[in-house]
Amino acid sequence: MTDSTHSRQFYDNIARYYDAENETLTADLELYQVLAQDYGAPILEIGCGSGRVSLNLASAGFAVEGVDTSSQMLARGRQRVKGRADLRDLVSFYEGDALTYAYPRQYPLILIPYNTLMHMGTQKNQRALLTHLRRFAAPKAKLVIDLPSAGEQFAGIDDNSITLERSFTEPESGNLVMQQSVNSLDRAEQLQHITWIYDEIMAEGTVKRTVAPLLLRYIFPGEMDLLLEVSGWKRIERYGDYDQRPFEDGCERLIAVAEAN
Repeated sequence: MTDSTHSRQFYDNIARYYDAENETLTADLELYQVLAQDYGAPILEIGCGSGRVSLNLASAGFAVEGVDTSSQMLARGRQRVKGRADLRDLVSFYEGDALTYAYPRQYPLILIPYNTLMHMGTQKNQRALLTHLRRFAAPKAKLVIDLPSAGEQFAGIDDNSITLERSFTEPESGNLVMQQSVNSLDRAEQLQHITWIYDEIMAEGTVKRTVAPLLLRYIFPGEMDLLLEVSGWKRIERYGDYDQRPFEDGCERLIAVAEAN
């Protein structure tokens, strides 16, 4: 199974829950608006899903094009656009594999938001994506990659226990959903094996369980710089949070800004 197939199956399975579970995931949105003001549009978003980032940027007046493998996530994004006449001329969603998709133009700003590059489960595929995107970069284009800080994650203890992540209401049914996870780290291969478990409490009191496994690959800071360099990019900034503070030991995020060579 390829990385893109695995990712598509995962997000198709959990699409109905995604927006509700990530309702509070907004900390990065202001950063992308600031970068869009600095570097311009149209903007290309890799792994756009149901439009969390794209629709926010379009609401601020920026033209955005997003690609994703999940038809279910894209359907939800397109439905949201239908309800916003002011966004219809600003947002385009494409279904396809970001590793090979023939994007229609070159872009001054390309985003790989929240953990998306980790879905390329091998270093080879992570490099392949960055190299492919370089072909669609306008002169001096900027690329923004947002990842968790691998060092902080690897310092934690993973014991394969079930953890309750959050509870939320699924808006279409009104049902309570309890989201749980089981994590294990392969530190030698820089891989996180995570199984998401969604227990939806149905109206009659029964439980509908959705089990969605996912494989993610961590990238360390020095490795990130090398991946960018061999893919036709040069890292120009490195932040440790969405307020653009410098990356240092103890930061939870690794946000790299690179320029096309």
